[in-house]
Amino acid sequence: MKELSLNILDIAENSVKAKATLTEIIVEEKDNTLTFTIIDDGTGMPKEIVESVTDPFYTTRTTRKVGLGLPLLKMAAEQTGGKIFITSQQGDNHGTTVSALFYKDHIDFTPLGDVISTMITLIQGHPETDFLFKHIKGKGEVKLDTREIRQVLGDVPLNEYEVIKWISEYLREQYEIFK
Repeated sequence: MKELSLNILDIAENSVKAKATLTEIIVEEKDNTLTFTIIDDGTGMPKEIVESVTDPFYTTRTTRKVGLGLPLLKMAAEQTGGKIFITSQQGDNHGTTVSALFYKDHIDFTPLGDVISTMITLIQGHPETDFLFKHIKGKGEVKLDTREIRQVLGDVPLNEYEVIKWISEYLREQYEIFK
């Protein structure tokens, strides 16, 4: 994928399909590394599936015989000297965590891309799901928690045009301060 934000979108969409009510997306930049972690409270996966999800010829989809999201993420991370970590649990305390480590100073580092559009796409497409987004870099942090927005808005859906526009502007303002 051309941007890591597209990988984030793909994994978060999988979280929603796994019936997650909360998906946390944390991007952390330190020195020459970028790590993103996606934590959900979805149904989780059995151990044998967790061991297979980075195989491009493994997929749970019925519309095609390959699943490339996590294999491409693994390749992108490993090309920089990084790696991915996947844990998942079913039953009590169910959910999945996907974390990817990248070295930004490597020639093959894929840029983060447009995480604002990624978040807008997720919220607009899944207004009933909660998302917590954090981007931590140096001493700054960009944060968005849809649970806080819901408390203020009450019954107003998160995918209303005015709400989406406000969320987009709110994130852009934070990134301006963040520079």
